[in-house]
Amino acid sequence: MTGQKIAYKRVSTVSQNIDRQLDGMTFDKEFVDYVSGSTKERKQLELLLEHIREGDEVFIHDISRCARNLQHLLEIVREITGKKVKLHFIKENLTFTGDKTNPIEELLLSLLGSVYQFERSMMLERQREGIAKAKLKGKFKGRKPTVNREEILKLLAEGHSMRKVASMTGRSLSTVTRVKASAEQKSS
Repeated sequence: MTGQKIAYKRVSTVSQNIDRQLDGMTFDKEFVDYVSGSTKERKQLELLLEHIREGDEVFIHDISRCARNLQHLLEIVREITGKKVKLHFIKENLTFTGDKTNPIEELLLSLLGSVYQFERSMMLERQREGIAKAKLKGKFKGRKPTVNREEILKLLAEGHSMRKVASMTGRSLSTVTRVKASAEQKSS
């Protein structure tokens, strides 16, 4: 029985480019997530797991595209191979079948998954250190506010309802409520 060739691609944000992943390969179906690999809630991955059938082959550019956490990686690989689906990690040149007679598969997966998890931890640590140093120098101010608080407060002061202000500013009602509550808290 010949199954489908299925691609799974993932990048952390919509602005990142997925073109380098599995470049030049053709597939019957592709699933693409634009979300961090550290989260388990990935709609396209869930759809892929529902879609695959015995005899299919799943192709992923590299292990870090699948998961950044060893436990989650092992769960995904076991779920895929448990359905008698081959899983290929192209960059690492590894194929997993769930064959319990090949303990090297599990060792390599655990080892490489641990390396990617460690790599992510180190990246986050370096990021925290860089932010702390930048704050000490007064160079890191955090993300620029995307809400024009003054505009919201001005419209509220003019007597517009919170719903009307939300509509006028293109913000949610909860955002307007937060801005109003924050202003009231500062004035008391």
